[in-house]
Amino acid sequence: MADDKDVLRDVWFGRIPTCFTLNQDEATEREAEPYYLLLPRVSYLTLVTDKVKKHFLKVMKAEDVGEMWFEYEGTPLKWHNPIGVLFDLHAFNTVLPWSITVHFKNFPDRDLLHCLSNTVVEAHFMSSIKEADALKHKSQVINDMQKKDHKQLWMGLQNDKFDQFWAMNRKLMEYPTEEEGFRYIPFRIYQTMSDRPFIQKLFRPVSPEGKVHTLGTLLKEMYPVALPNDGEQKLYQVVIHGIEPLLETPVQWLSEHLSHPDNFLHICIIPVPTE
Repeated sequence: MADDKDVLRDVWFGRIPTCFTLNQDEATEREAEPYYLLLPRVSYLTLVTDKVKKHFLKVMKAEDVGEMWFEYEGTPLKWHNPIGVLFDLHAFNTVLPWSITVHFKNFPDRDLLHCLSNTVVEAHFMSSIKEADALKHKSQVINDMQKKDHKQLWMGLQNDKFDQFWAMNRKLMEYPTEEEGFRYIPFRIYQTMSDRPFIQKLFRPVSPEGKVHTLGTLLKEMYPVALPNDGEQKLYQVVIHGIEPLLETPVQWLSEHLSHPDNFLHICIIPVPTE
């Protein structure tokens, strides 16, 4: 892969200032102070909120505590999506810090997956990496790795160790020099305007005629409504990792540099805010 290490670092160390407050309906023995945290964009809510849980448990009775879950403005936050995706999708144009409400009862089974330990997050994360490598390399790279290599990927994410993670992940980002990129680009397109969780289809980085596919090409094929017609006002923002990349950017470059640790390119389509 092209060695743009500064881009990889900027993506990895992206943080979202967040204020956690306890839901008013929770029974507490005294008032619960809010808890502030810088959330890593590339991680998962259930992986980085142990301190949040400990903070609020201090004011609660043990019998009132069920599985912790999070909500933003009435929307339960799906922990299996990366934190940056959740923010970009639901709160991109809001004032920081991001205000998240914490719950310990009435778990919304219809909206959220249960997550009672980090092993659940690990299984989800490794499943995504394997799916991504099936698209990129017919699973050849991930299958050639040993179990300890898989563990290194997971521990790098869990412990926020950039070098540890990328020492192994760079293998997943390589492709033979005679080819012009991955077999297919692992991507997911999210939008709040639909009940569908995301759009994911097969998409090659280069056309059969050898033309490089860009972010604009991808959107034109997968979600054309996101692109304004000539002379029309822009209705949607196309956001990856909190920025709006140029539509001319090759999807192969985006896949190598702006994918999340799960090796997927997560693209959020959000309505332009009205004044």
